[in-house]
Amino acid sequence: MALQVGTTAPDFKLTTLGAAGPEYVALSAQLGKTNTLLLFVPMAFTGGCTAELCEVTGSLNSFTSLNATVLAISGDNPFAQAAWAQKEGIALPLLSDYDHAVTQAYGIAYDSFLPEKNLGQAGVPKRSAFIVDRAGVIQYAEVHDNPGEPVDFAAIKAKLAELQ
Repeated sequence: MALQVGTTAPDFKLTTLGAAGPEYVALSAQLGKTNTLLLFVPMAFTGGCTAELCEVTGSLNSFTSLNATVLAISGDNPFAQAAWAQKEGIALPLLSDYDHAVTQAYGIAYDSFLPEKNLGQAGVPKRSAFIVDRAGVIQYAEVHDNPGEPVDFAAIKAKLAELQ
């Protein structure tokens, strides 16, 4: 079951590919500074995930103005994520949950992702959004079983506005 509003968000330390190579990003590093919007996406280079993260890239200033840091998480390795970001112009941190530990901790893993398309991979994150406040408490949670269903950015921005 997915984590609910009011729950303390599990901390994590995930890899991203920075300018100097692989580096870690920890949720706990954001605590006390900004609210954090965690966007879980199923897979790099897929239509819905690309559209979502390109949309967020185009509106990053609106999240910054709401005192929020946006982090995107997928089960892809950081090198694939970097290639995806470069190809599509994605300009937000992409964090690799390659072993799906964070996806499992947040309770949003597919038992079998798109078996009808012969993928059937377990552990892939469901398209989800969580707002973690400065104290580390989940203030917004949205999880979709359908990987093509987008998250509600209007509701997310409204909640972030409340938390300022």
